[in-house]
Amino acid sequence: MSFIAAREHGAKPGSGGPASAQNEAIDRRERLRRLALETIDLTKDPYFMRNHLGQYECRLCLTLHTNEGNYLAHTQGKRHQQNLAKRAAREAAEKAAAPAPQKRAPIRKTVKIGRPGYRVTKQFDQGSQQRSLLFQIEYPEIEEGSKPRHRFMSAYEQRVETADKSFQYLIFAAEPYENISFKIPNAEVDRGEGKMFTHWDPDNKVFSLQFYFARPRDQQHMGGPPGMMPPPGAIPPPPMPPPGILPPPPMVMGGMPPMGMRPPPGGPPPPPPLPGFMPPPPPPPGF
Repeated sequence: MSFIAAREHGAKPGSGGPASAQNEAIDRRERLRRLALETIDLTKDPYFMRNHLGQYECRLCLTLHTNEGNYLAHTQGKRHQQNLAKRAAREAAEKAAAPAPQKRAPIRKTVKIGRPGYRVTKQFDQGSQQRSLLFQIEYPEIEEGSKPRHRFMSAYEQRVETADKSFQYLIFAAEPYENISFKIPNAEVDRGEGKMFTHWDPDNKVFSLQFYFARPRDQQHMGGPPGMMPPPGAIPPPPMPPPGILPPPPMVMGGMPPMGMRPPPGGPPPPPPLPGFMPPPPPPPGF
């Protein structure tokens, strides 16, 4: 019922009818918009976005709005609230199905107290002709219940010195001491039984490590250390002379040929003269 029709029928404006209900709805949305503008910060709304045309979008409901007040009125509506409830339920279900994150062990930070004392002894085994090194590292203030560790490091693995293929490094570590390293020859370490052993003395707080270097390849090939006769077949036979060159004559010892060899034609050669013996003069010609 319009305002003129209401006056004709004697009704007061706003006393009822469709126009009155529509005006009340407009007033209610306007009050909600003003209230939302005062209480809601749009910069913190994850679904609020302004596009390149100057319009406002709701990324949750995929709707367009002409101004901020219209968007805020939309957020208070039924559609937006239902979509918010659906999104919250879906996120809760995904969180319940996801595996629980594993807790990482806290990183322990230890204050270093300096380098430990050490002794290095060089040894040589006459029986096996092998060199060995004995390391004794002192850890008087080592942490309770811990034990020293060691490892061999290649020269190309470290970043302190220029890499040299002739050397390798032996590292010792124990908390709260600093790591120490020793530069040793880059020879093969004999890891056979009884050739490498470690010992930790919990009373004196001394860690011992002894190892042997492997014998050189030529000694292992000859079958023993220098001074020992090689086994049969270890020495290769002499090379054959080239074609056209006669081999040297066999060595004759004491004027007699070796066993199994025939004497040369014409009989054996005369024995050498004795010291101080003068041979008789030759006979005169024609005698």
